[in-house]
Amino acid sequence: MSRQGFTMAEILLSLTIIGVVAAITLPSLTGNINERTWNTQRKALYARFSQAIALMPSLNGYGATDDTASTENQAAETFITDGLSKVLKINNVCNYEHLSDCGIPTKVTGLNGNVTFEAFPTKLSELNDMLYGGMYTHVDGIVYSDPNAGLNTKTAAFETQNGESIVLFYNPTCRADMQEAITYSQSKVCANFIYDLNGNKGPNTVGKDIGIMTVLYPSDPIVVAPLPAIRDITGVKQFEAGKKCTESDSEYRMPNKAELASIFYNKKLLGLNFESGACYWCSDVITAGENGTARAMNMGHGMWDIHTRTDVRTVRCVKR
Repeated sequence: MSRQGFTMAEILLSLTIIGVVAAITLPSLTGNINERTWNTQRKALYARFSQAIALMPSLNGYGATDDTASTENQAAETFITDGLSKVLKINNVCNYEHLSDCGIPTKVTGLNGNVTFEAFPTKLSELNDMLYGGMYTHVDGIVYSDPNAGLNTKTAAFETQNGESIVLFYNPTCRADMQEAITYSQSKVCANFIYDLNGNKGPNTVGKDIGIMTVLYPSDPIVVAPLPAIRDITGVKQFEAGKKCTESDSEYRMPNKAELASIFYNKKLLGLNFESGACYWCSDVITAGENGTARAMNMGHGMWDIHTRTDVRTVRCVKR
């Protein structure tokens, strides 16, 4: 009776093939698992923050004193310790000189694949300067680079009970939404959070473990955490923009007014470049109908304006 089996060469060849297939497929499988995990964490963090911010009576005025230097150094830290910590479980708070002690990374990679921050800014004016490459002065002589009209608050950071590391840029003099026809978004931003879902671990990349949350308006605040698309969709009318977004990706939506402000305010971190005069549509409709009007933002300097919905503009779609 003959006996048949695999030779050593056949076994080694089979193992080699299995190893090659595993080497090709495992990184993709691991990447997909990480993407789903980060997406779940991002949505859970947004839900917790939305609930927490809604419980705060007001978002401005924390750390405000007659001493300007004291306000600049302590306002963001005071907002965390005296306000946010009352409604959100926080383990550790770090001032602007010790951001790394709260797990804040030294480098961040943007959506464009380039390193956008070598180190996080430690005060509000540094973040503002990144928006414009310096001070931006409007024709009426008002400097919009500093939404605090001279107040230059220092940053602060904290770690949540769930292990996220978050750095805060705080504006203690933020303003309410008065539904102005033309206005600048900077003064409406009360708190801008940049989060890292896994602290000191990698990859420290926007859209993966790094993301943004922005809170607008001191009372009845709106919290947004948009994940913008890498590229624009150009040459679209406002009433067509939402459909164009979902056609490009079923998860994409047209940004609302607050989400567009968040993207503008974080464009340096995100690694996005916008033409100075380019206007971008949002979903905020002023008068209904295709011939009605809607809001658009100049992504060069953050001004909201009203345009006819048939105007051809640009849209930057977002995931929520």
